Amino acid sequence: MPQPETKFVAGAVVATIWKNQKVFNNRQTEYNTISLERKYFKNDQWQTTTNLRANDLPKASLVLQKAYEYLMLKSNVTEEEIVV
Repeated sequence: MPQPETKFVAGAVVATIWKNQKVFNNRQTEYNTISLERKYFKNDQWQTTTNLRANDLPKASLVLQKAYEYLMLKSNVTEEEIVV
């Protein structure tokens, strides 16, 4: 089952980066997928939807840009650059 690696939140809009694994050509590979959703409150419960309103678009753009930056910066890090 894929596990969330991290989330970026702006208001009710959330971009989640998922860590996935798959066997391809007899080799275990890892890859990421990104989901985008909006949270809202209905019937005393939090719900989620993939439908966005016009005023959600700037927030969606922001969280997707942050997700992209995270993935690009993570992929460019070498072992020598990791500071512990």
